[in-house]
Amino acid sequence: MKGYRKILIAVNGSRGVLTQGLKLADDEKCWVTVIRVIPQFEGDLNLTGIKNIGDVLCSDSGKAISEINHIADGGRALIKTRLEEGKTHEKILSVAEEEKCDVIIMGSQGKRSWIRKLLGDNVLGKVINQAPCPVLVVSA
Repeated sequence: MKGYRKILIAVNGSRGVLTQGLKLADDEKCWVTVIRVIPQFEGDLNLTGIKNIGDVLCSDSGKAISEINHIADGGRALIKTRLEEGKTHEKILSVAEEEKCDVIIMGSQGKRSWIRKLLGDNVLGKVINQAPCPVLVVSA
């Protein structure tokens, strides 16, 4: 696997994906963009009693970004972290195109139930089928 200049690592809370991606980046001596996608909030704020939903949604993500930066500091990778809001597969694909990435690294949750396969809730499959570059899947 030679010749990568930019790697996109899509994290969903698994340290394994980030660790494997940073290891590849260190081997290839390339740039890394790490993306974490949070779902877009579409509910009624009056029912929740929360004044600033952004703070609530981003509080856990802020911790995740701090952890990403801490893991990256242990290596020699040059990384940029991005927190995006929206549909996961769409955001991963748009960032991969925008950043002109050579490979996308994602984790696999293992076996999925037949109902989830039937309903098509498969972010990994959507990214693989629509990606502008190769997708490397690591077990999470």
